[in-house]
Amino acid sequence: MAYAVFQTGAKQYRVSVADVIDVEKLDAEPGTVLTFSDVLLVSEESGVKVGDAVRGVTVEAEVIEQYKGPKGVAFKYRRRKGYHRKVGFRRLLTKLFIKSING
Repeated sequence: MAYAVFQTGAKQYRVSVADVIDVEKLDAEPGTVLTFSDVLLVSEESGVKVGDAVRGVTVEAEVIEQYKGPKGVAFKYRRRKGYHRKVGFRRLLTKLFIKSING
C-alpha cells in the first residue's frame, strides 16, 4: 500500500489515496483541489524514498468542508491561591480528500 508523509500548518500527516483527513484551517473553498509539494517521505512497493528522492513529489487533495472541531478547554489554576481561569475553544479545521500522490 503506497503512502506519503507531507507537511502543512507545522504538522505532518501520513496519507494514502482516498483518505479523508482533518488539517488546520486552509484558506480554500469546498471543491477546490490543493497541491501540497512539501512531501517528506513516500513509500511504495519498491521501497521507501526520503530526502532528495522525493523532490518533485506532490500530494493532491480536494477540500470537502470547513468546520469547527470539538470543544476543548484550557484550564489554569494556582493551588491554594484561589486563582483559576477556564476558557473554551473550538479549532477551525479543513476536511481533505486525498486524490493522488504524484511523482
